[in-house]
Amino acid sequence: MTPLGGTRAAVQARPTAAGAVLDVVIPVYNEETDLGPCVRRLHAHLSAHFPYPFQITIADNASVDDTLKVADGLAGELPGVEVLHLDAKGRGRALSAAWSASSAPVLAYMDVDLSTDLAALLPLVAPLISGHSDLAIGTRLARTSRVVRGAKREVISRAYNLLLRGALAARFSDAQCGFKAIRADVAAELLPLVRDTGWFFDTELLVLAQRAGLRIHEVPVDWVDDPDSRVDIVATALADLRGVGRLGRALLTGALPLAELRAQLGRAPLSGPRAQPAETPLTGPGAQAGQVPVGLPRQLVRFAAVGVASTLAYLLLFVATRGLLGAQPANLLALLVTAVANTAANRRLTFGISGRRHAARHHAQGLLAFALGLALTSGALATLHAVAAVPARPVELAVLVAANLAATVLRFVLLRLGMHHRRS
Repeated sequence: MTPLGGTRAAVQARPTAAGAVLDVVIPVYNEETDLGPCVRRLHAHLSAHFPYPFQITIADNASVDDTLKVADGLAGELPGVEVLHLDAKGRGRALSAAWSASSAPVLAYMDVDLSTDLAALLPLVAPLISGHSDLAIGTRLARTSRVVRGAKREVISRAYNLLLRGALAARFSDAQCGFKAIRADVAAELLPLVRDTGWFFDTELLVLAQRAGLRIHEVPVDWVDDPDSRVDIVATALADLRGVGRLGRALLTGALPLAELRAQLGRAPLSGPRAQPAETPLTGPGAQAGQVPVGLPRQLVRFAAVGVASTLAYLLLFVATRGLLGAQPANLLALLVTAVANTAANRRLTFGISGRRHAARHHAQGLLAFALGLALTSGALATLHAVAAVPARPVELAVLVAANLAATVLRFVLLRLGMHHRRS
């Protein structure tokens, strides 16, 4: 067992299994019951199906039960199993410490509940071993993924990833799937820039990788949710929102050395006749640069789909922050965050616009629609509270849904006028 403190300064290279190509980290906190079956099953799978030397690292971050004792027993029982103990909690902290201290060229992690089918592990890491890709993630949101989980988690996951697309321009599909891999040389450059030590760690790492011009490989996975999961959904959602805000500010203010990372790690642009300009139509000939004419019926369908996802994200954020902030501040925050995401999604999916041209103008139009939506929903809330001092939460949500429907109609009209008819 190798003890490590909670800071990166305390991380030192630890011995890795001789010639190990892959180091799979399992971050754990108070998992004395599930840890043994998980590690034995993973070890058996890798021994039978993985064609390279491997190591499994159990990263125990400050467990207070017998998790560390179980981990030490597994390390003595199974070849290639190592234990890393940290004195502070945090999944991101555990992953950063374990990856930073490993000497394997490819690093991965998975959750201890093994919700992901292990058959996806080799497809996950193979592009990193070959050098084709820089990071790899499992995605539960691909059409070919097979997922068993409750409606609440499904809505939260899709709302969160929609939020990331709008607020941080994320192009990866599933930020929080507990099944990821990264090349060690890439991790060495990115990890010192990742500030989060909890659940937002994954998202921050992926956004930095994308902005640095790295290639992110996605693997559809089969996923069965652990019914005994102890993750506090509301607390995690609030922490993720704070992370989105912090990272968004850092990107806007230029606080991150993205140009240097891109020059050092990013893939050079293609040259020659097959190279495409930075701003191209999504589909179809004859459209002006960065745009594709889309008929009104198709626009309405796509706008409705984006609107449903945005409304679900809005309600999730409102419910998550209502108790802490109060009705009106929670309404303002939820509307603002989802308005940015909604504009970005409609810009690309509904109106067929890619690239950055006119993006600032389009988002300004989206914020105008946001202001109207805020007026409608705040007015509806004020009216409701004037009628009933303490309205029932379902009634409050119903009023907000009705007000949002009216705001949605206004949003479509404004965005269509701004994006569809002004093709300059």
